[in-house]
Amino acid sequence: MMAAPRRLVVGITGATGIVLGIRALEMARAAGVETHLVVSRAGEMTREYETDLSRDDLRSLADHIHPVNDVGASIASGSFRTMGMLIAPCSVRSLAEVATGVTTTLLTRAADVTLKERRPLVLMVREAPLHAGHIRNMLSVTEMGGIVHPPVPAFYTHPKSVGDIVDHCVARALDCLGIEVSEMKRWGEPDAEIGGTGELVARAAA
Repeated sequence: MMAAPRRLVVGITGATGIVLGIRALEMARAAGVETHLVVSRAGEMTREYETDLSRDDLRSLADHIHPVNDVGASIASGSFRTMGMLIAPCSVRSLAEVATGVTTTLLTRAADVTLKERRPLVLMVREAPLHAGHIRNMLSVTEMGGIVHPPVPAFYTHPKSVGDIVDHCVARALDCLGIEVSEMKRWGEPDAEIGGTGELVARAAA
């Protein structure tokens, strides 16, 4: 079997946490991975709410841009080979479309294609609390081969800022796609070891 090109589809939806998608694009570029970006209409709204980036600023972080309504784009076809797709952040609406296979935009069509081609699909779902419908949709996506990867922080890395937490969450998601990034700290490595639970509690209370 031919190795997949180092090419990643990145979807950004309207859930809060657009910084996750921004950092994913930056990390992928630093790792030498070609990125294909598609942003939902709600994702554009979140960009305005949560960042100082312009529409063009965001697009400059990707190698290729695909309009969300362009269902004839390359990433809508299974014959366009990729390493997989990351949706960061992933709204529960996009989750629902992927779970049911009833896709209405290029973003969720690309995710559906990723699943049918048996490529890694990673969804950084942002929602809390969850009702039963959300959980059923997560189960459905998982049963189809997708990876539900909420941005859950790890504290054994001793994060010193929100940026550290974001970087580790995104690095973990990219890890699921086989993309190694320098921001990834792994348990058992010297720079990730901690003294124990008591030390964590003490630092959190400080």
